[in-house]
Amino acid sequence: MKIFDVSFTGEFIVKASGDQPEKVNSLNLSNFDLLSGRFPVTYFYFYPKQPQLSFETIVKSLQSSLSQTLSYFYPFAGQIVPNETSQEEPMIICNNNGALFVEARAHVDLKSLDFYNLDAFLQSKLVQVNPDFSLQIQATEFECGGLALTFTFDHALGDASSFGKFLTLWSEISRNKPVSCVPDHRRNLLRARSPPRYDPHLDKTFIKCSEEDIKNIPMSKTLIKRLYHIGASSLDALQALATVNGESRTKIEAFSAYVWKKMVDSIESGHKTCKMGWLVDGRGRLETVTSSYIGNVLSIAVGEASIENLKQNNVSDIANIVHKSITEVTNDTHFTDLIDWIESHRPGLMLARVVLGQEGPALVLSSGRRFPVAELDFGFGAPFLGTVCSTVEKIGVGYLNQRPSACNDGSWSVSAIVWPELATALESDSVFQPMSAKHLQLQT
Repeated sequence: MKIFDVSFTGEFIVKASGDQPEKVNSLNLSNFDLLSGRFPVTYFYFYPKQPQLSFETIVKSLQSSLSQTLSYFYPFAGQIVPNETSQEEPMIICNNNGALFVEARAHVDLKSLDFYNLDAFLQSKLVQVNPDFSLQIQATEFECGGLALTFTFDHALGDASSFGKFLTLWSEISRNKPVSCVPDHRRNLLRARSPPRYDPHLDKTFIKCSEEDIKNIPMSKTLIKRLYHIGASSLDALQALATVNGESRTKIEAFSAYVWKKMVDSIESGHKTCKMGWLVDGRGRLETVTSSYIGNVLSIAVGEASIENLKQNNVSDIANIVHKSITEVTNDTHFTDLIDWIESHRPGLMLARVVLGQEGPALVLSSGRRFPVAELDFGFGAPFLGTVCSTVEKIGVGYLNQRPSACNDGSWSVSAIVWPELATALESDSVFQPMSAKHLQLQT
C-alpha cells in the first residue's frame, strides 16, 4: 500500500445564503451539549469516478448547495466561543462566519489506499482542523478520478443524528429533491425541572470536568485508529449464538457480547473487571424532544463484568448483560434525570467517567444503523464507503463506531480507536477483517 501525499489547492469560506429562518443571534448550549466533550468528529465518504463530471464542476456544485443547506442549519455556519456570562460554558454565535471548504488532490489511486489504517487519513491528509470554523469540509480528488469528501464537526453542534440530518438535507438540495426534514434548533426544549432532581446513581457514571481535563486525559497506552469490514454472515452467526431459549437479541447486542469477550484477551493482569459502554439517543425516548431536533441528546449505558465471568460465559450470557445495561437508560426517566444532574453541576462541562479514563479498561460502542451511507448522493452517484472517526489524540476509552456498508448487503464497516493489544485480539479470527479495496469492490 502506498503512503500517499496530498496537495492542498484551495480554501473557501462558504456562508449561508439568504436570511436566517429565525432571527437568532446566539444559542446557549443545552445540558446535553455540555456532555458532548467537544471532541471533533469526522465523517469520510469515498466516491468512484464520474466520467461526465469534472472535479471543478463537482466542487462548485457542492459549495452552492452547501450555502443553501446552511440557511437551514444556520448554527453550523456560526462560531463556538466562551459564554459571556459563564466562561466555563461555550455558546454558539450565529454570525454566519461560514464553513471552511478545502480543495485537495491526492497523488495516488483510490484502489492503492490502505483503508484499514485510518491514522494515515487523519494525519493532515484528508482532514485538517481549523479552530475558527465549527464545520469543515474537504473534497479530495484522486489520480483515478475518484473523490473523497470529509466533513468535520465540533461535537457541541450536535450528535450523529444531527449530523446525519445535515448531510441528508445537503444531498437532497444537491439533487433538487424536496427537503425531508426541517431542522428544529430549539435548544431550550431540554430545560431542567425546578428544582432539579435525579437518581444518585448518575454520580457513579458522570463527572464534572473542564476543557483542560478533556484535553489532558491521562493515556496509559497509545491508541491506534483502524477500519474493519464485518461480514453479514458473521453478524448472523453471532446473533444466533446470542439467542437462547427463544429470547432474541439484536445484532448490536450480539456483536457487543462478542467484542466484550474478545476484549479480555487485551487487558493486563491486575484488572479484576472491565466495562463496556453504549451511546444511546434520547430522541423517541425523551418526550420533550422532536425527531428533527438538532443538538446533542446522547447518554451512555455502561455495563461492568468480571474478567473471569467474561472468559467463562458464552456469548448469550454476555448478551444478556449487554441487553440489561442498555435497557436501563432507554427511557424518559433516565434522560430527564440526566438533564437535571447536569443542571445541578453547572456551570461547566461534564463527561462520562469511562471516557475520562477513570474506570479502568473500557470500550464504548456507537451504533449508526440509521446514519446515511449509500443514500449520500450529492448529484454524482452513491459512495462506495462511508465511515466516521476523530482526530482526537487523547481519550480514556476505546471506541468502536458501526455503520452499514454502502453496498447494503447486511455487512458493516466498523471504525476503531483502540489500544494495539485490543486490535490484535479483535483480528485474531475472521469476524474483524481489515478493510481493503477488495471489500469495497475496487478493481485492483
